[in-house]
Amino acid sequence: MPNNQQTAIKKIAFIGLGNMGKPMAENLIKNGFALNVFDLNTAVLDDLAKQGANVATSPVDASKEVDMVITMLPAGQHVKEVYLGKDGNQGLLDVVSKDTLLVDSSTIAASDAREVAEAAADKGIQFMDAPVSGGTAGAAAGTLSFIVGGQAEQFEQVKPVLEAMGKNIFHAGEVGAGQVAKICNNMLLGVIMTGTAEAMNLGAKNGLDPKVLASILSASTGRNWALEVCNPHPDVGDAMPSSRGYTGGFMSKLMLKDMNLAKQTANDTKVVTPMADQATALYSKHSEQHGDKDFSSIMAHYDANVLQ
Repeated sequence: MPNNQQTAIKKIAFIGLGNMGKPMAENLIKNGFALNVFDLNTAVLDDLAKQGANVATSPVDASKEVDMVITMLPAGQHVKEVYLGKDGNQGLLDVVSKDTLLVDSSTIAASDAREVAEAAADKGIQFMDAPVSGGTAGAAAGTLSFIVGGQAEQFEQVKPVLEAMGKNIFHAGEVGAGQVAKICNNMLLGVIMTGTAEAMNLGAKNGLDPKVLASILSASTGRNWALEVCNPHPDVGDAMPSSRGYTGGFMSKLMLKDMNLAKQTANDTKVVTPMADQATALYSKHSEQHGDKDFSSIMAHYDANVLQ
């Protein structure tokens, strides 16, 4: 468990164990936290049970008598259903104690995070939004960045837990601020990935070895995360999604979701985002056929052969 012990948090409910959530939960187990886990994927639950987690039958079951709840869910509607309930079913706010800290690490609209936070506050419960950056590689390595929105006192309480899963823990401001910062990041990442694919394709189609080109760009002013960690060209890095059929990473349909969240916020605040608009259009068309592929598979927009 992290040395910076500022909280008595020992038992955690972790709900949502996809490509990001599962390795995050595994790092909590490795750092000595007791975990109740729930996901619709029973194979994931079986795997975590072998690592010492207690498998729950529902989100409500997982969240009883814990110090903290972490959710990692696909979209705002799922977050609201889990916390607020739906169609007469209980939500977590109906069962957790006032001492239980609630942290949502999903990427959702800031307005959805604030809606849940207000409902929690009405019951005297503390809710924080804490979306992450760093991708599946960062989740596995425990080097994620957490961008937290919430009260400063509660931020300090949950920080040691987040440090078991991440390297950079930021307090962005009040509830919702974490989501705003995250969608700004992912909006930029979507733009950068489309530009990186465009540049890699241009060089490759003009006879450059993709590995050589990537090395040159990485040592030049075009250097960026997508180029070095998640290069969209399939002939650059063995450990990248592009080298395994664009699987096992951040799905294109989720990038499209985040780009649309950014656009929603931009529209609400009358901010212009022309480059993001173009990248969103590309991901919208791409996701019609390849939504489950890693977002670096936008390379197929430039070279259709990479997904054949």
